[in-house]
Order: sequence, then C-alpha cells, then structure tokens
Amino acid sequence: MKIPDHIEVLFQKYLSGAQSEGELQELLDHFERFGDQSPLRPLIGRELEREVADMGIYQRMLNALDVNIHQELENRRKQHNAGFRVVWSKWMTVAAAVVLIFFAAGLYYFSQRHIEGTSITASQKDIAPGRQGATLTLTSGKKIRLSDAASGELAREAGVAITKTATGELIYRIKDISKSSQSTNTLSTAKGETYQVVLPDGSKVWLNAASSLKYPAKFTISGKRMVQLDGEAYFEVAEDKAHPFVVEVRGQTVEVLGTEFNINAYREDALMRTTLAEGSVRLEASGKAVMLKPNQQAISGNGSITVKEVDAELALAWKTGFFLFDRESLEHIMTKISRWYDVEVVFNDPSLKSRTFTGTVSRFDKISQVFKMLQQSEAVKFTVEGKRIIIEKKK
Repeated sequence: MKIPDHIEVLFQKYLSGAQSEGELQELLDHFERFGDQSPLRPLIGRELEREVADMGIYQRMLNALDVNIHQELENRRKQHNAGFRVVWSKWMTVAAAVVLIFFAAGLYYFSQRHIEGTSITASQKDIAPGRQGATLTLTSGKKIRLSDAASGELAREAGVAITKTATGELIYRIKDISKSSQSTNTLSTAKGETYQVVLPDGSKVWLNAASSLKYPAKFTISGKRMVQLDGEAYFEVAEDKAHPFVVEVRGQTVEVLGTEFNINAYREDALMRTTLAEGSVRLEASGKAVMLKPNQQAISGNGSITVKEVDAELALAWKTGFFLFDRESLEHIMTKISRWYDVEVVFNDPSLKSRTFTGTVSRFDKISQVFKMLQQSEAVKFTVEGKRIIIEKKK
C-alpha cells in the first residue's frame, strides 16, 4: 500500500514530538482503519531499520510492534463496546507501541549516529530541526512571541479578535465590522521557524523560515484583499469573486480569486518562483503578465518571466514536512538547510556547489539524517563545528 504523504508527515512529527492532539488523533484513526495493512507499520519498520544495525534485534522489535499494536486496538474496542469515553494520549495505540518498542522493551536504545565521513553524533554534535514559532507585530508596535504565548485571545484591533489555537495556529475573527480597518499586522519567522495563520477572510497561509507576511487585521469591505510577502509562503485562498486576493512581493503581484499556490521570493535569491497547485493565478512583473495553470511555475527576475511545467509537489514539499530534491544543486540545497536548521554553511571546495542531488528526507529529522541522504552516492563530507557546516570532498 502506498504511504499517503500526509500520514508520513504526521508520523515524522510524532517521532519529533511536534504533533498536535488533532494530528495524533488522525494518525491513530488511520492506523485503526487499515489494521495490519496500515502504512504506519512499514513506516515504523523503516525507522527501526535505520536505527538498529542488528537484524535479530530488529526482527524482535518488529514482532513486538505487532503484539503491542494489536493489544492497544483490542483495548480500544473493549472500551468502546463498554460505553466508556476513550481519551487518547501519546501513550496509546501507535504511540504506546513506538514508545514501548524504542524505550521500554530494553532491547535497544538510541545509539549515537555516526555518519560516514563526518563526526556527527545524535548526542554530541547533531543539530535539531526547526520548529513552529513566529513573532506577531501589531499596529501599535507591540510584539508577541507566538511560541511563548498561551493559547486563547492574544489581542483585539480594529474590531478583530486575534486568537492562538491549541494547535498553534493564528486566527483572525471579525467582531465589529463597523470599526476602522486600517490596522495592519506583520507575522514574521526567524531561521528555524515556521507558522500558520488564518487571515480575516478565511484564507490560510503557511509561512516558511526566515519570512514575513504583512496584512490588514480586517480586509476592506470593497476592493482587493492585499498582503505583502517577503520570503516563502504557501497560500490557500478563500474564494471571493468580488474581492480578488493579491500578493505583493519584490515588485511582483500575484492575483487570484480562490486557489492554492506557493511563492518563493527570498531577497538573497535572484529569481522568484510562483508555483500553482490548484486553480489559476495571474502574475505580473516588470510590465509583463502571465496566467498559470496547475503544475506550472513562473520564474521571474531580471525583467523577464518564464513559465514551465513542473511537479508542484517539489515546491510544496516544505509545507508538508519534507526536503524534496530533484537534480538540485548542493548550493541551493544548503541554502534551504541553513534557513531551517539556522546554521552557517561554508564550502571549502567551491566546485561542490554545482553538484546535483535527488532525494527526500523529513524536515523533522536532525541534520545528520539530511547529510546521510546526501552522502549516499556522492563523495562529499560534512563536518559540524558548532552552528557552522563545513563542506568538502572526501579524501
């Protein structure tokens, strides 16, 4: 059975402890729905295989996995049939099985990961991935660190209530439509941060690391819904034919009525890339305009716009929790890694920048796993010195 991308993302988030209660519930429900055929079983098996060198121990742990999962599912059925309200937590079903196998069984404990050609270990020099976090700047200038703020209402501006949900999402709700709508907010992420916001019109935005989004706390009653982007974001725009949604970024505008698309426009990159996943968008830059269809990407910069057919999943992988590379240069790959892991990258051998790689790895893995993937077929050595990554040829 093919593993659905979102299930793999949920599993990786579980392993890193980054999942919400709702995401955990979806993971457990999916496992119960498919029973022995659940795609979670090969996922867990793959995780074990990656960590356990001894195949005898690996098989014993995989067998224990089956026993524990079946027992937890049976307990769930018994509680349901008896009329009890089941409260799920990290210690039940798949969570119980994984924790029991990895830690309680006593068969194996996570060892230091030694990556060929490097001195990285999980307990010493490995670097943790980024996390959910951002700073919200209100019109008044007040800054709110969202990773520190408790869930609930954070502020009220221009008749709009700004709320942080229990899952860490920022939501705007109009409470008084008669009040002024001139209030403007800015949501910004640092390196190693990502965040999601539901705008006043119901549109959803996922903000990647080292990015910012400026938007009104309440969109105007007439005209366009205008936002400004710096960096990278994925948009799910709520349909409103009377009020087009417009993204302004580095002299470029993307106008839509209701669609899903990704914009990559970091200032340090010479070119901007707008990738359409669903619907249609009109992109205008340097006095030129193009219409995009799903699985098309517009590349703009230096006074020109070119459109090409692409696999939208490549551009959207970050939003679903992956690094996905398709013949991508090491220089571009390391730029993405530096933003997410908040590290400095140094090429001791500049010729390595143009080497291309194809592969995928979870954004929830520690940095050593990314290097492990990159080193599978290429003679490249990665060395970690604090927050610096030194890249050179293997000798």
